[in-house]
This record gives sequence, structure tokens and C-alpha cells, in this order.
Amino acid sequence: MTDFGFYLVMTDPAAGYERCCEAAVKAGVRMVQLRMKGAPRGEVVATARRLMDIARGSQTKIIVNDDPAAAAESGADGVHVGQDDMPVTEVRERFPQIGIVGLSTHNLAQAAASAAVRPDYIGVGPVYATPTKKIPDPTLGVAKAAEMIRAATCPAVAIGGIDASTLPAVLRAGARNWAVVRAVCSAADPYKAIMDLLAVEKAQ
Repeated sequence: MTDFGFYLVMTDPAAGYERCCEAAVKAGVRMVQLRMKGAPRGEVVATARRLMDIARGSQTKIIVNDDPAAAAESGADGVHVGQDDMPVTEVRERFPQIGIVGLSTHNLAQAAASAAVRPDYIGVGPVYATPTKKIPDPTLGVAKAAEMIRAATCPAVAIGGIDASTLPAVLRAGARNWAVVRAVCSAADPYKAIMDLLAVEKAQ
């Protein structure tokens, strides 16, 4: 997998999942993750199917968080798993129809170990403090995140507390792929929020 730049993680977007996804497709965002923590699987599958309909024919890939079965059932492009979820190798064995498998990493050892299981990309974070997880992982800071990105053997996505004010430092540290949650999901106009972030990236 090649670098893809902007990675949007959608968690309870103020504008709704469909409108937020429409904005991402319009803006040319290549990776959109559906993260519906605690929602019934049926609801996740139904939402993922609607997002796939929205993204059809575009360059946008729809990734389901945590649940490979839901990703497979919905026909999503990929799944993103954490360190405590189904292992990457098992996902590939059980759900060969899933084209993209991403893996969260939270320290240098995990980033280095990811090479053995060959995910399509890894998440590196949280770079900055973030309230999007009930039990947050320790904050890395830019320097440690940069070290993990350099150690990665696949595209690495910096995530955690990234917005227009913190993005320049993340990019200067060497991140070529970067994820946002609140910076877009809290916006009433997700398209404008995405374009503002892309403008920050372009200015670096």
C-alpha cells in the first residue's frame, strides 16, 4: 500500500455519518474509517453499507473499526484492528475478502513487531492527548511518533489530537499520513473542516 495522506476517522460526527462521508469523498480523502464504539453490529453494518454506496466510484476507501466480521458483511474495503482485537494474520485467514487491514501501534516495540504480521498500514499514536478513547493509551509526543514512523515497514498514520494547530509539527516530524477525528467530526461543515486541514498540509 502506498501513502495516502489524510485519514478521516468518523466517530459521532456532528453532521452525521453520511454527510461527513460525502464531504470526504468530495474532498478526495482516500481513507475514511467508521468508528461506532458500542453500537450494535447490525447498525455498524448498515452504516458501512451506506458509506460504501457514497464512496462507490471514488478513490475513497471505507474502513470499519475493530470488527472484521462487520467489515466483511458490509463489503467494506478494509478493517482497522487494535492490539487487543483479532490478530492481523487471523483476519486475513478468516476474511480473505477484506482488502485492507490496518493495525494500531502505541510504542516503538509494537511498531517494529508489526513488520512480522504485515498490515497494510499502522496507526501511530496517540501523538497528543485525546479524549476519544475511554481508556487512553499513553501520549507519545511528536519525537516518539516520528521514531515509530521511521521504524515502520508500511505506511504509518499519525493519530491523536491532530488538528490545524498541531498538524504542522506532525508533518515536520516526517508523517506522510495523518488522521483526524474531532477536527472534522465536531464541525457543522465537515467539507470546510477537511479543506482547511488540507490547506494547512499544502502550506508546509
